[in-house]
Amino acid sequence: MNDLFRRREPAAPLADLLRPKTLDEVVGQPHLIGAGKPLRLAFESGKPHSMILWGPPGVGKTTLARLMAQSFDAEFIAISAVLSGVKDIRDAVERAELMLQQSGRRTILFVDEVHRFNKAQQDAFLPYVEQGLLTFVGATTENPSFEVNSALLSRAAVYVLQPLADADLAVLLERALKQSNEPLTLDEAARGLIIGYADGDARRLLNMVEQIEIAAERRGVREVDAALVRDALTQSLKRFDKGGDQFYDQISALHKSVRGSSPDAALYWLCRMLDGGADPLYAGRRLVRMAIEDIGLADPRALRVALDACETYERLGSPEGELALAEATLYLAVAPKSNAAYAAYGAARALIRDDPSRPVPAHLRNAPTKLMKELGYGRDYRYAHDESDAYAAGENYFPDGMTPPRLYEPTERGLEAKIKARLDELRALDEKASKRK
Repeated sequence: MNDLFRRREPAAPLADLLRPKTLDEVVGQPHLIGAGKPLRLAFESGKPHSMILWGPPGVGKTTLARLMAQSFDAEFIAISAVLSGVKDIRDAVERAELMLQQSGRRTILFVDEVHRFNKAQQDAFLPYVEQGLLTFVGATTENPSFEVNSALLSRAAVYVLQPLADADLAVLLERALKQSNEPLTLDEAARGLIIGYADGDARRLLNMVEQIEIAAERRGVREVDAALVRDALTQSLKRFDKGGDQFYDQISALHKSVRGSSPDAALYWLCRMLDGGADPLYAGRRLVRMAIEDIGLADPRALRVALDACETYERLGSPEGELALAEATLYLAVAPKSNAAYAAYGAARALIRDDPSRPVPAHLRNAPTKLMKELGYGRDYRYAHDESDAYAAGENYFPDGMTPPRLYEPTERGLEAKIKARLDELRALDEKASKRK
């Protein structure tokens, strides 16, 4: 009867069971923990220093912080910026002070997701870091240059952790399989699928192994193939942090692939974004921007193609509408490129920002009333359609006294080659007309 009410401790997750006990057991990050590398030297020096560990999920940020406390025989206090506030920071400081007074041990304060703390919360660490009471270790998936206060950033070294390589994940997979009393047997296709789904994230890999273990146990099998893996992992989205660094990095890769006229790479990055859960219409809006910024008048149809793709997606939704976005991506990638319109707009804005507000010349002003006509508004204006070739050669459309600037310089690519030839012809007529004056 007592067994019925005895409290059962939940089984520890595989990620906790396999957490490295020493630095040598850590998989990945050779640029930081390899022989002679920065974090390895920090561990060997015995002198802890404050740091920011920046990298995607599941690459060892928490593990390294724990090992650091173990290596330096320091008290380890962990708080999460998602769940904690200033009170939790104060409590951690009190614990650190008590530990220093009672045992002389210093404290490593690990703050997970430190970018979630606001400025005031981040500032709360500063005096204790400066006093040496706390060795601050922050973990973040976001660029600390943007998300961490400069005052705190200046007092901490920043270490960039990378996603785990496939070889690293394969090592972890072997470790995970050996944890079982009756290890699963995975064929090569199943192993490749698990490593691919893990997407450089150790924690994700270990969680998937647990899911596959459960699925295999329910089926009464110990040999796992790709079909079982797919069934067990019904949905495994690749890493795509909406609004975070991964989000902007992949958008940047898509944009630069289109600009660089690489249709295969552009399609790859679009599908990576869609596979990762990006809003298809957001991707569509970025395509519209590319059509304007990088193609412009070299192929004016590109803008309409991008807009049509967005409208098609709005009507069809997923997955059919995504094909329209893919088609637009390919069109933009192979279209002739020109940023002449984009550059001209920027140059015009800069000119107007720095130039005084010049009045409109009288001959360009509208004259709907008798008084305006008496004041000379519209006088001597040359109506282009009455001129030869519908062009008033030598006419000035800029304010009086202003040297006409050259803002739009079309390229020799696509339709702009014809536009350039036409402008060269008109400018030659202007030059000839000015010589006759």
